[in-house]
Amino acid sequence: MNQVTEKLSLKLYYEMLRIRMVEEAIGERYSQQQMRCPVHLSIGQEAIPVGVLHHVSKTDYLISNHRAHAHYLAKGGSLKKMLAEIYGKSTGCSSGKGGSMHLIDLEQGIVGTTPIVGGSLPVGVGVAFAEQLKKKTNLTVIFFGEGATEEGVWAECLNFASLRSLSLLFVCENNLYSVYSPMSVRQSPKRDREAIAKAHGIETFTGSGNDLEQVYQVAGKAVEYIKEKAAPCYVEFSTYRYREHCGPFVDPKGYRPEAEEKFWYQQCPLKLYTEKLLKNNSLTEDQLNRFRQEIKLEIEEAFQFAESSPFPIFNPNESATVYA
Repeated sequence: MNQVTEKLSLKLYYEMLRIRMVEEAIGERYSQQQMRCPVHLSIGQEAIPVGVLHHVSKTDYLISNHRAHAHYLAKGGSLKKMLAEIYGKSTGCSSGKGGSMHLIDLEQGIVGTTPIVGGSLPVGVGVAFAEQLKKKTNLTVIFFGEGATEEGVWAECLNFASLRSLSLLFVCENNLYSVYSPMSVRQSPKRDREAIAKAHGIETFTGSGNDLEQVYQVAGKAVEYIKEKAAPCYVEFSTYRYREHCGPFVDPKGYRPEAEEKFWYQQCPLKLYTEKLLKNNSLTEDQLNRFRQEIKLEIEEAFQFAESSPFPIFNPNESATVYA
């Protein structure tokens, strides 16, 4: 299940390249002032959603956080609807009323995303519990950052998921920072998130979030465990974001050590996997250029769709509605 064949390696690579190019395009066009909602880009973290979500099916569920573009796309969400949502258009995945941090595509099992730190946790646990009550075996995947583990709701969710033996995969993307605050000012160096999960009776796995094949293999083990044991699992991947916490720009200098930045830039998941595939002849320069051209055309069409779509008509007397 976890073996990465040459065919699979190209598929995973294409998905990672596509996410990188989509987010770079968002960053390039953001200054045009047509995308008026905040955007949290995942540039540098693409290997995690691709490697993890390749193990889930369309009928499995995804709940994510504020930095969700990559999760949404890796799960099969519509690029056109995502960009239209960021543009605030009626054709968006939340009818243009949610923006970048409120993405949903129920046809693809994307229940939604929430910008509140730790907010994806109780929502995801609730979804998994609901499925269990309906005697269904669908897997639920929750994405969150290491900052969410500082919230009290994390312990509550670990406890409930373990107590009820939910088919649930907790995925922690540890990019070391909460906005401008490093781990050292937020969590004790003695604090062990794996140990906390294990203390609640939950199996854990860890890996490098910048190694696509390692992410795929670790996630595969976790999903196998959940299906075999009918119990939840916690996985954590180390990674690094290359853009500012919120916005399209490269991070401002000053709050992250230069040596640290240099190290992580050298560990770019896309760079490393491109080099690996070219070196072992699994990928050629011609294929890479063709991939880039195909993705570029898809992105252009999606932006044209978003730009030409109408804005939603807001009715102050409109009752609460769920948009999908």
